[in-house]
Amino acid sequence: MASLTGTTEEFTDRVVMFGADWCGDCRMAKRVLDAEGVDYDYVDLLADKSAAVRAEAISGQKHIPVIVFPDGVFYVEPTKAELALKLRSLPVPRHPARSRRAQTT
Repeated sequence: MASLTGTTEEFTDRVVMFGADWCGDCRMAKRVLDAEGVDYDYVDLLADKSAAVRAEAISGQKHIPVIVFPDGVFYVEPTKAELALKLRSLPVPRHPARSRRAQTT
């Protein structure tokens, strides 16, 4: 499936990814975020059921991952190339080799 992009009024100073460990696209997105060294928050939709409602409110659909960027843009199910290109365009904190992910609820 092609990715969906849009904008949201939910702004944060960090990249936020809504996903689930069983989701292949979510695992791929986490690998890209880690490879790019981007500091991001991962919201596990299985651990926090209310977060699924929040992700759906942002994207307007139930597909994951939903990735929200500090500029208010969101992506749903991006390809590796789309996600990497977007991440490289953002002035976000970066860390070599891996990110410092924080679980949020």
